[in-house]
Formats: sequence, C-alpha cells, structure tokens
Amino acid sequence: MSEQLKWYVVRAVSGKEKKVKQYIETEITRLGMTHLVPQVLIPTEKYYQMRDGKKIAKERNYFPGYVLVEAVLDGELEHVIKNINSVIGFLGDKGSTAVPLRQSEVNRILGKVDEMSEQGEVMNMLYYVGENVKVMDGPFNGFSGVIEEVNEDKKKLKVMVKIFGRRTPLELNYMQVEKE
Repeated sequence: MSEQLKWYVVRAVSGKEKKVKQYIETEITRLGMTHLVPQVLIPTEKYYQMRDGKKIAKERNYFPGYVLVEAVLDGELEHVIKNINSVIGFLGDKGSTAVPLRQSEVNRILGKVDEMSEQGEVMNMLYYVGENVKVMDGPFNGFSGVIEEVNEDKKKLKVMVKIFGRRTPLELNYMQVEKE
C-alpha cells in the first residue's frame, strides 16, 4: 500500500487552510477512509513580532493557500476532497485527475518543515550595515541610529546613536530595533 501513497497539494481559499485540514480529516473519518489518508499537513513557520515592546511568537503558513495531503487517491476520495468547503481543487489538476508531487519535491518540502520545527521561532528580519534603525526597547527607546555591525549568529547589532550630540555605540538584539 505504501507504493500507492503519494503526496498531493490541495488548493484552498487563502486563510482557510486550517479549516480545510479539519474538514478533510473529519470527512475522511466520517466515511471510514482513514487508511487512505494517513496525513494532512499545513507547513508553517514560527516567527517573532514586537508588540508594545514585548516579543510575541506567531505562526504563519509557509505556503499560503495550500494544504498537503498524503493519500491513496482513488476516484471517490478525490471527489470527496474536491467537494469540501473552501477547497478550490488540486494543484496541477489535469482534467479529471490530481497530479501527485514528485518525490524530490516532497523531500524538499518535508525537509524544510522539519528544519523549521527544529529551528523553532526565528526572527526573519535581515539587517545590513549602514541601514537606519529605531530603538524600540530598552533605555534608549525612541533613539534612531545607523547599523555599524551585524552579528547574524547571535542575532545582535552594533548601532551608533547620537546621545547629547556624541556618537555612542549600542549592542542591541534584533528584537530591540525596528527598520525606519
């Protein structure tokens, strides 16, 4: 049976991916087809966001509008999935049959999902030397400065700010600054 298991991409209304996943799982269970669909997956990534000076962990879809389904797709199951609320169809749908992902694509996507879950929450802001930033947190809140150094490994920046007319270096982490 594992030879017939293939990964398919279901196109969903953007923003409704979690509902579509829930609907697919509920419908498959109701029809007794759980042996045909071992996994329904929404690749997500975690990131930080600053709100009111506090670091908040959030999660967003890595592929908005898509839900991955591992399934033995026969005609009936394909019809069931296509008729679920908020499902647009299958990606690469050729006429009446869904096209499975190539194994190389599956490995790449699942590898990326594993990598993101191991990595945990990431701050995906890129800062560059010479860029202007505003300090959002700490004793120098509200000051603006220019990035002198970027330490990608430690997620730290060396920022030059003018305090009483003198240039002063500050070492700040990514969460303490915001691009201007």
